[in-house]
Amino acid sequence: MRNREITRYRSEIVPRARGCVLEVGVGSGLNLPFYGAQVQHLYAVDPSEQLLRLARKRARSVNFPVEFFARSGEEIPLRDRSMDTVLVTFSLCTIPDPLAALREMRRVLKPGGLLLFAEHGLAADASVRRWQHRFNPFWRRIAGGCNLNRKMDELVESARFRIEDLAVQYAKGPRPLSYIYFGSARALQGDPDE
Repeated sequence: MRNREITRYRSEIVPRARGCVLEVGVGSGLNLPFYGAQVQHLYAVDPSEQLLRLARKRARSVNFPVEFFARSGEEIPLRDRSMDTVLVTFSLCTIPDPLAALREMRRVLKPGGLLLFAEHGLAADASVRRWQHRFNPFWRRIAGGCNLNRKMDELVESARFRIEDLAVQYAKGPRPLSYIYFGSARALQGDPDE
């Protein structure tokens, strides 16, 4: 997740974050250098203590407070409607229940808050999709639970977000690994379960 192509996506999406920000799947903190002055406070969630240690070191160079939580995206330890922006980059592929995580992201967003995402997933081309489905069981075992065949736009919409802008494209690299979903969404008001 540190290659030049992925870094390009990070550098385009992360600076759009504003106010109180939640980053889900912060990992080792590769997004930290791209946050701008408009961030007041960052809350960062990741299940890996080892990766959070690296992120804490990187956080020493930012000009806003950062709080880290060793938690999964399916259980975000923040109040309802408390975040201006939620950011998730190249993490929904590994979260065991991505729909539950996206619902948690929606729960913590303020009305009008913004979800920013850059993820890889299921390709548009049928021939590439076939390879993704075939290769996924093996890939998931060797790549830390990463799934190649999640259709990210449908996941976001299933969690009751309205996608505002979306770009889908192949990044440089092997096509089964490099179909990118890049954009933003806003939470739909009201919850059918309420």
